[in-house]
Amino acid sequence: MIPFEKSWPYDKVMNDIYVSSCPFCHADNVLIPLRPQELADVRTGKKKLLVFPCCHQKLTVIDADADYLLTDTVLRKL
Repeated sequence: MIPFEKSWPYDKVMNDIYVSSCPFCHADNVLIPLRPQELADVRTGKKKLLVFPCCHQKLTVIDADADYLLTDTVLRKL
């Protein structure tokens, strides 16, 4: 099970991956530089550095499921 405080939801639309809001600057509907092929690699254990284009904040994606990205950074408070 993915820890909720280190996860962030995403949506896949065609071959693009979006987050509904940026966890850092709270910009809406952010297209993130992550492709479905890279998402499949993350699911098999490969880490991916993700830089948000809206505010240039960085985090490392360490796992993913069908709805959430698991990161090494706490993104929300419980």
